[in-house]
Amino acid sequence: MEQRRHWWNGKWGRLARRDVFLRVDGDRWHVEQRAGGAEGVSRFYEHASVEEAEETVRALLDGTDTWRELSPRPPGGWAPSV
Repeated sequence: MEQRRHWWNGKWGRLARRDVFLRVDGDRWHVEQRAGGAEGVSRFYEHASVEEAEETVRALLDGTDTWRELSPRPPGGWAPSV
């Protein structure tokens, strides 16, 4: 599974932090909505097309939070600078 995009609501702490991830695995698109950071609770959505997945993402990002897009980790990980 490859992570394509990641949004964060800009808040720190287990009670306030929210994340939304867009991932692809073959021809299936997955959206994860996570509350509470890495140890938090997640809700998953699976879609047949990127358009459907992006529609779910737009709905999840709607509201009063100030969402920030974070860069996904490259497939090989972060390489040290030379």
